[in-house]
Amino acid sequence: MDGTLVPVRDRKIGTPSRDYRFSANVRVVVDAETRLVTAAARPVPGTTADAEAWRNSGLAAHCEGATALGDGARTTTGLIVPHRERPGRPLPKGEEEDTAQHRKVRARVEHTFSRMKNYKILRHCRQRADGLHHAVQAVARMHDLALAA
Repeated sequence: MDGTLVPVRDRKIGTPSRDYRFSANVRVVVDAETRLVTAAARPVPGTTADAEAWRNSGLAAHCEGATALGDGARTTTGLIVPHRERPGRPLPKGEEEDTAQHRKVRARVEHTFSRMKNYKILRHCRQRADGLHHAVQAVARMHDLALAA
């Protein structure tokens, strides 16, 4: 599971980000084995914290019974997150190997997002209201079809 920011023009969905663009936070669940997008949540304003966006998205119920991985920003969500290095204290050998495996699986999710953002509609979304949500779902289906072909 991961999220990304999508630049939008609709100021009801988006909030201003660092680069003076309005953006919305989009959450997507990707099957790490097949790299297919299994679920997409409704977008939230771009300034919403990752953990809060996950809890309010409804995707947790979708991932029930499956092992769900998240990045380090989701420590209180019940997702499996990588071990954290503390200043002046390296990770033990077992935790270092776990974190390396976690990074390899999470890279698949990041690559899926990069492929989805190749579609122009997600590089700068001009849709209003539910348009962004429908656009994300459509791009996810096209991504899945491209992988299946």
